[in-house]
Amino acid sequence: MKLKQLEGLLGGLEQFSQPKVELEQYPTGAHIASRMIYTAESSYEDLSGKIVADFGCGCGTLGIASALLGAEHVMGIDVDPESLEIAGENVTDLELDVDFLQCDIRASNLQGLLVDTIVMNPPFGTRKKGVDMDFLSLALKVASRAVYSLHKTSTREHVRRTALRDYNAKGAEVLCELRYDVPQMYKFHKKKEVDIAVDLWRFVP
Repeated sequence: MKLKQLEGLLGGLEQFSQPKVELEQYPTGAHIASRMIYTAESSYEDLSGKIVADFGCGCGTLGIASALLGAEHVMGIDVDPESLEIAGENVTDLELDVDFLQCDIRASNLQGLLVDTIVMNPPFGTRKKGVDMDFLSLALKVASRAVYSLHKTSTREHVRRTALRDYNAKGAEVLCELRYDVPQMYKFHKKKEVDIAVDLWRFVP
């Protein structure tokens, strides 16, 4: 599947109708999601024929993209049942086979999961400090092959240092810097849209 085709399919997905601010719910846009998942497959072959998990999957964008690029099995995990309902509808519309699990990944024992690759757009930690690194810590314990994750560019050195020193990652590489469009979704947003610089990371557990 070509990148443009993938982006087009992801652009048609249903997203949060009533996002929850406490969960920092922002949709992963088709532009960023398609590039993230396409890179994982075309440059590293981390998806095709692999078992993939999408941590904090929201409406399922990254997991669905992984399934479209040939992942053998995809599981989306999220704490919010309403998001998972939308994700399920998205999967049905595209006639894909993706499993969903409702749980708080930080409070559940997921270390027994057999997963090759984890893809995720974790909360950036602006409402609950450190939640992004909680996601990364667990992902590096669960994935056997690679973790793809988005983190604010402003936290780059902290993310690299923590992953390598504290989470025992064998590798931590910024693949590219992307512009994350945060639409005006919450009352405290003063602007119509804000651009945030984010890094696309590939971590090797």
